[in-house]
Amino acid sequence: QAQLAESGGGSVQAGGSLRLSCAVSGYNVVSNCMGWFRRAPGKEREGVAAINGRTGATYYADSIKGRFTISQDNAKNIVYLQMNSLTPEDTAMYYCAAGLPTRCGLGASSYYANSWGRGTQVTVSS
Repeated sequence: QAQLAESGGGSVQAGGSLRLSCAVSGYNVVSNCMGWFRRAPGKEREGVAAINGRTGATYYADSIKGRFTISQDNAKNIVYLQMNSLTPEDTAMYYCAAGLPTRCGLGASSYYANSWGRGTQVTVSS
C-alpha cells in the first residue's frame, strides 16, 4: 500500500528557510512524477513544484520560482522541497503526491488519488 509521509514543517520568521521531506513507500520516485502542493486557509490547493523522476525535469509555480527547489534522493526514495526566503504568503499545509510521469506538472489531476500524504504545516510570521 502506498504511503507518503511529509515532515519538516514548522514556524519561521519571514526570510527564513525550511526543508520539507516526503518519505515515499509503495511508489518508486525514480519512476514517477513527484509533486508538492499547498493549501492555505480559505484558498484553493496550489501546485508548488514537481519533479519527473524519469527525466529530472522540474516544474515550479511562479509564486515560488527562485526561492524553492525540489529534489529527490533515489536511494532513500525521498523527495525534498527546500524553501528559502519564506514570506507570510507561503503559510499553508504542504502535501506531496505521486503521479504520472507522462503528465508531470503542477496540475493535481495528474497525481494518483491514493498517493496524497497528510501534509505538514508551514507557518511564516512577519
